Amino acid sequence: MKKFRVAFCGTPDFAVPTLDLLANHPHIDLRYIISMPDRPAGRGMELKSPEVIEYAKAKKLNYFQTENINKEPGFLEKLKSEELDFVVVLAFAQFLGTEMLNIGKMGCFNIHTSILPKYRGAAPIQYALLNGDTETGVSIQKMVKKMDAGDLVHFATVSITPTENGGQLYTRLKYQAALAMNDLIVKILNNQVTYTVQDESNVSFAPTLKKEDGLLKFSTKTTNEILNLIRALDPWPGTYCFLNGKRLKVLLAEAYHSKVAPGVAKNDMGSLIVGCLNGSLRLSEIQLEGKKACSDRELLNGIKTEIIISER
Repeated sequence: MKKFRVAFCGTPDFAVPTLDLLANHPHIDLRYIISMPDRPAGRGMELKSPEVIEYAKAKKLNYFQTENINKEPGFLEKLKSEELDFVVVLAFAQFLGTEMLNIGKMGCFNIHTSILPKYRGAAPIQYALLNGDTETGVSIQKMVKKMDAGDLVHFATVSITPTENGGQLYTRLKYQAALAMNDLIVKILNNQVTYTVQDESNVSFAPTLKKEDGLLKFSTKTTNEILNLIRALDPWPGTYCFLNGKRLKVLLAEAYHSKVAPGVAKNDMGSLIVGCLNGSLRLSEIQLEGKKACSDRELLNGIKTEIIISER
């Protein structure tokens, strides 16, 4: 039976289903798993291995951890001696230099969670939701030194439901990534791999999100823009505003029938309503700084003063 000699580069839990597929695939001989170093985590700040390395240890697979694979000449020579057919890269958090990109006979294949060339970069799942897209997907491209710019060898589309949040879409796509990898293996086995150049005129980017990107600006955004931001940044980094000077996490919101001026808040019979550019939203599930998450009704029961929503 034909077996391809493969190395895998990945780090978080998102990469584990694809790693599991490769480790158990009848046509794959998984030679090495490469990931980031252990990091302090939790309240005790004890060293914790990336999820990919935890998997490797549990399955007694060969693994190597490094901050920068390009600066590991000894290990790169070891990889070359493995005579790899190709390398699979998913959520690795490192750029690969020329030596690593050329280490397999077929090169390196990167799995990316958008339909390239749309949303190149670190946060394609969130940007699809931010922009209200109705579909996204998984692309596999042969890696080059330019970020997410290599020729496409496979893609699969996935519909996005209207209320789906970042965490839910993340979970679906991590399994879709494994299915896409299996489809590519079938193509390789049958000599059916085609290389399609990405259309540079259609490129868009999805740069890393920061905590401050979750600030809700009700006075300058439409209801849809606010709702898309809330679901895109759930669970991380989350969205927030300020209520009477205290930070207020907004966990859930919904369109509301009552008209309120943009940026203005009011207590409408126990509902926390905020005006946007084209309508109003009810902030139905929230968490005030220093308090537990609760409904808007529960929070408003404890507020006897005027309600002021602000951006700082």
